[in-house]
Amino acid sequence: MALIDTPELDTPPQQSSNPERAVPTRRISFAPTLADLPKHYAGDGDLIMSHVLASLSSVFPDGEDFFVRSVRRLRHQITDPALRRQVAGFIGQEAVHGREHRELNERLAELGYPTRRIEAFTRWALTTRERIMSPKANLAATAALEHYTATLAEWLLSNEEARRQVGDAAVLDILLWHALEENEHKAVAFDVYRAVGGSERTRTITMNAITVGFIGSQLVQIVLSMAGDRATYRPRTLGASLGRLRRSAFLKRDLWRQLRDYNRPDFHPDDRDTSELLEQWRTLLFGEDGTLNERLVGGPRAA
Repeated sequence: MALIDTPELDTPPQQSSNPERAVPTRRISFAPTLADLPKHYAGDGDLIMSHVLASLSSVFPDGEDFFVRSVRRLRHQITDPALRRQVAGFIGQEAVHGREHRELNERLAELGYPTRRIEAFTRWALTTRERIMSPKANLAATAALEHYTATLAEWLLSNEEARRQVGDAAVLDILLWHALEENEHKAVAFDVYRAVGGSERTRTITMNAITVGFIGSQLVQIVLSMAGDRATYRPRTLGASLGRLRRSAFLKRDLWRQLRDYNRPDFHPDDRDTSELLEQWRTLLFGEDGTLNERLVGGPRAA
């Protein structure tokens, strides 16, 4: 398939877009906080949002594993020391993300969410893709999906209403930590793709395909998940949740425009400067009095 591996006429330089970017691996554990997680944990006990977040969490473990494999398969082509260091941090962060979301997914499965089934489907879909597509095509998919996670992460970190909609403190803590690290490494997979000569045409075509496939599969998974929840068949509960959904902070046009900005010809993840936002949340979560220091394995110095 010529489309997949066609390089740009001018191969970009092999370098990080920001050599000073820090991508630390934080050894952290949220498992003890999940024991008392209620069935409908989202803000105001929201039915739909609880299933939306459960469905998203279900795809993270195998998605993160796919991201790591995609970058690893091509990192031997990277010569820039800064980018190689950031790749190592990226792999470390994604590995911990996958582990912690598996813990969350197990707790959600105990509450009746079909997280194990969604994990199995995600694993099958991604391993099938890897058998069919080239390493560079899979790296293009990783860069596209990383844009989705980084954009949603920035939205969560910068939008108080979005955080309120997440609800339960234990789940919110996991998502805030995940969001911080997604933004810390938001350009790494993109920089690797660019450094190994990935084409702009493949990059944008892949994003369009990912958008259709990801959103479509999520909608199906959420509907099936809700179909197995007795609360879905209570008109008042469902009606109230639908009303909140229409006003959701995650359905704003600005968020969609930010996601679609990836298709701009000169796009780069660093076009949005989130350095101040990241510094604010690093301090809040892992500073001297950070709210998540007690979750770090080995204490605050592990941050």
